Amino acid sequence: MSALLRSVYVVKDKKLEVELFGLTFPNPVGLGAGFDKDAKLFDELGNFGFGFIEIGTLTPKAQPGNEKPRMFRLPADKALINRMGFNNHGADETVKELRKRKTNIIIGGNIGKNKITPNEEAVSDYEKCFHTLFDYVDYFAVNVSSPNTPNLRALQDKEPLTQLLLKLKKLNAEKSNPKPILLKIAPDLTNEQLDDIIGIVKETKIDGVIATNTTISRTNLTTEQKEVEAMGAGGLSGKPLTKRSTEVINYLSVKSGKTFPIIAVGGVFTAEDAIEKLNAGASLVQVYTGFIYEGPGIVKRINKGLLKHYHTK
Repeated sequence: MSALLRSVYVVKDKKLEVELFGLTFPNPVGLGAGFDKDAKLFDELGNFGFGFIEIGTLTPKAQPGNEKPRMFRLPADKALINRMGFNNHGADETVKELRKRKTNIIIGGNIGKNKITPNEEAVSDYEKCFHTLFDYVDYFAVNVSSPNTPNLRALQDKEPLTQLLLKLKKLNAEKSNPKPILLKIAPDLTNEQLDDIIGIVKETKIDGVIATNTTISRTNLTTEQKEVEAMGAGGLSGKPLTKRSTEVINYLSVKSGKTFPIIAVGGVFTAEDAIEKLNAGASLVQVYTGFIYEGPGIVKRINKGLLKHYHTK
């Protein structure tokens, strides 16, 4: 079955390869975190042609997440609202799945903190996840930007974020084969906060940024306001995020003088969306909501579109 799926969906071409963080990505289209939270399907998902897959968000201890219903579709907007709340089986359980890896697909480990862990002790949760997953993932994504864990976004403030990243960098430096560490940020940051992020990346020397997570904004939606309000709190993803995500990428890229790589995520549905993100300064893109709405052929369509674009350049 895997061979059959690969023959249908995988686009192989040297022109699509991206060398980044000392890794060779077979193509620039990855699957964003939150889809394969517990690393149960990464090998199978790889058959759809993804260049890399980000698992998680993982926390040290297993947790059930928020009460259901916690995921909603807004078909008129090609969007989702989720308040999953880092539901996962815990980093140790996930390692058992990662040990079964049958393919060489690049895997990113997205790490967070448990809901019950106070922010003052958050560093220790990220540390535990880092140690547990280190031998089984190819890069780390530090998630301080989910809107669904109380007070988590406060960790994006300059001082706590700098301390957290410096600690992880220190642990990473102690390893014989350090792994790339990236920071996943929210789209709701102001330009001043984005300036802080640029400063923090420079100071901590982490390897890059993932822009962006879901938004708490509900502006410019086609879905009726009453319907949206009934869905309640949570992060919005999909088409309504396309523009803001690109703005953040462009701002970070220009203001930093392109001094660090950016992985783009937020409203990528087509090859044109991906090209726009890459032109704004991203090196790789991730899909999530686009994958839900467009189906498994999305990766092939984007990669084919990218090849056409490279050919006409």
